[in-house]
Amino acid sequence: MNKLIYNGFVNKPIDKSIDLVKEIEKFKKDKNAVILAHFYQLPEIQDIADFVGDSLALSQKAAETTADIILFAGVHFMAETAKLLNPSKKVLLPDLLAGCSLADSCPADKFIEFKRSYPNHIVISYINTTNEIKSLSDIICTSSNAVQIVNSLPEEAKIIFAPDKNLGDYINKITGRNMVLWPGACHVHKRFSVERIVHLKKEFPNAKIIAHPECERDVLILADFIGSTTALLNFTKKDTAMSYIIATETGILHQMQKSNPLKKFIPAPPDDATCACNDCSFMKLITLEKVYNTLKYEAPEIEVLPTIQELALKPVLKMLEISNQLGL
Repeated sequence: MNKLIYNGFVNKPIDKSIDLVKEIEKFKKDKNAVILAHFYQLPEIQDIADFVGDSLALSQKAAETTADIILFAGVHFMAETAKLLNPSKKVLLPDLLAGCSLADSCPADKFIEFKRSYPNHIVISYINTTNEIKSLSDIICTSSNAVQIVNSLPEEAKIIFAPDKNLGDYINKITGRNMVLWPGACHVHKRFSVERIVHLKKEFPNAKIIAHPECERDVLILADFIGSTTALLNFTKKDTAMSYIIATETGILHQMQKSNPLKKFIPAPPDDATCACNDCSFMKLITLEKVYNTLKYEAPEIEVLPTIQELALKPVLKMLEISNQLGL
């Protein structure tokens, strides 16, 4: 481990008089660095990013960037995917502890055993997985393109879908498929409380409920619209309602409010009675201070094992190829 890194990030003191935003912009220019940020990041991180998007758009941007350094303001699997697509570039993640509960729910050794139980099945894995799982997959997908990728396969194709059972269940319902589902789930999306959402709807009767397909089925039943993070954002831009109850990670509310300043966005509550919103603790580990130190010291850096690189890259490229063909 790089000697600069403590507790997963570069924990060097920063002069309080420094204008972090200004210095980050200077680092980007001097080092030909780009910041890619997910919608679930803190607002101040989204505001300094060169591009903000969902997993599909971020993968597409990572594949086409001409920057020498990619700083990924997201979680570990996202930075790993960027490194797969850019093996010769320096890919930085401001905090190595920014993991993903969904990726953690699918360990490679257990998945190998699972695959053996279903021979002759095509493996479609959600991008929220480790590179080891990607290396065991045939095609990667995101919530933005999952339905289209499944529909691109013959109707008679036997499919394993991993690791999100809720997204897989939703896709089965939409496509009429009978994919075998790995029983994983996102700790954010599985915690929404139906009872509290119903109570919130009574408080805001004109608000539309919109939900990410990683949510549990009983939450999706309540939804007026279901879609990926980008689809939810675009829906609020085009729809005529003036208020929405949002059943996904709260980071997206920043972009929704920026795009629709006159509309009201209400985070759907989790089952924890002490909390009014549902945040991903991993996404929120990235701070301006960590971004500053990461660009200054060019650490922590993401590496991919050579033995994994080719195997894990192939299904990611397949995803991008299908997405480009379909104009996604």
